[in-house]
Amino acid sequence: MKVAMYYSQRDIRIEDLPIPKIGENEALVEMKACGLCGSDMMDWYLKRRVPLVLGHEPAGIIAKKGRKVKDFSVGDRVFAHHHVACLKCHYCLRGDYTLCEQFHNTHLDPGGFAEYFRVPAPNLEIDTLKISDNLSFEEATFIEPVGCCLRAINKCKVQAGDSIAVIGSGNIGIIHVALSKIFGAAKIIASDIIDFRLAIAKKFGADVTVNPQEENLASVVKNETDGRGVDVAFVTAPSLNAYKAGLNICRKGGKLCVFAPTEPNEKLQISPKDLFFSEVQIIPSYSTSHVETRMALELIKSGKLKLRELITHRFKLEEAAEAFKTALENKESLKIIITS
Repeated sequence: MKVAMYYSQRDIRIEDLPIPKIGENEALVEMKACGLCGSDMMDWYLKRRVPLVLGHEPAGIIAKKGRKVKDFSVGDRVFAHHHVACLKCHYCLRGDYTLCEQFHNTHLDPGGFAEYFRVPAPNLEIDTLKISDNLSFEEATFIEPVGCCLRAINKCKVQAGDSIAVIGSGNIGIIHVALSKIFGAAKIIASDIIDFRLAIAKKFGADVTVNPQEENLASVVKNETDGRGVDVAFVTAPSLNAYKAGLNICRKGGKLCVFAPTEPNEKLQISPKDLFFSEVQIIPSYSTSHVETRMALELIKSGKLKLRELITHRFKLEEAAEAFKTALENKESLKIIITS
């Protein structure tokens, strides 16, 4: 079978691998669509594991199932989550599913950017979801990223009447905008240095958009919040300057959501004194779990989240190198989908 093998951001090769063999509690899925995620572009994070097949936002059709699999049939249209928790350990019992050891040790084989992938037994049992015929495979690729954003919104306890800032208005930032609107935010401010993204953020519910190269974000936020600052700032850009801006615009007692990692050697200086007296909370949110993927699927099915407009580019699996190049270079790319 054909796979897109990642060696670096600029070195994606179409190679042949054997179709994975499945166990009695596993399934083989024929990939139909898989989203290209921002984390697929984090070369510093991936380079120690190359070569590897990426793709963790896949949807497809079950091509084969193990003899003990009862809840799925060949031909079922499914989304499969690449990581699943054990549901039994210290972390899982406290709802910290993404910190579970099994969560980090489970993965689709070899990955979503392949003609076929194996869904291990835990993934099949805990977080493989059937998708209806009226939901496209492309829309189903949003289940994982929407789940990630839902987890962040839930961790930050976004509620009706909140003022929200989203720093970084790529497709993930725009999903945060759309979800914040659904959760009842009264004022949503989206920031980005690319005007194309800000225009789309506006369509998805941003009340105010700011290009920080043209306007002072802190001044705009103060004007829009009676001088207080926002209740929650989601930082989806992997930039120290973005985090500094986020801290600067949080109100007293507000929340800064760490949604995008920076490179390992980058450090953010914070005064414990300032944190103590401001009571600003710093809340990291990594990945998503079986809890949010189900919520994400329901939101997408309901039509409350209309995400097709976020898809700016589509590439065949054989064109994966061009897909990565587009993500790196094209300022008017949001969501890129790789199809079979």
